[in-house]
Amino acid sequence: MAASTMAGAGKRASIVGMAAAAVVGALAMPAQAASWSSSLTDVRNDFESRRWTDDGGATTISFTTCTRDKSSSQSVSVTLRKDTFGPDPLYSTATFTNCFTGSGATSTGHWDDHGSGDYYFVVDYGQNVYAPVSVKSLSVYY
Repeated sequence: MAASTMAGAGKRASIVGMAAAAVVGALAMPAQAASWSSSLTDVRNDFESRRWTDDGGATTISFTTCTRDKSSSQSVSVTLRKDTFGPDPLYSTATFTNCFTGSGATSTGHWDDHGSGDYYFVVDYGQNVYAPVSVKSLSVYY
């Protein structure tokens, strides 16, 4: 009987130890930032991206392989905005030029934390740019 009791205690200790290790492992995993990826085809000034919900933290937007009619400016401006009930606040604008230098070239903009909420970006906001821009790949990290 004593051997049986010791075996049962050993199983319980083993199960408790594995459960504790699982909890510690889950807590030790690094937090993953959220992101989404897409592309743009022939978008014009004031184009608004899809919205995303951010719980707070910095935002990074990257455009890879940008194209626009060669007779137009080889740059695109990206403005971060927050979707609100009133006029949407404008945050800084990043001007992307490197993504126009060739296939696989990337331009990246960084924005500080502006609190939780729904965000979007606007392409060439308020500018008189008539040539549409295409972006082979874009990523938003928040």
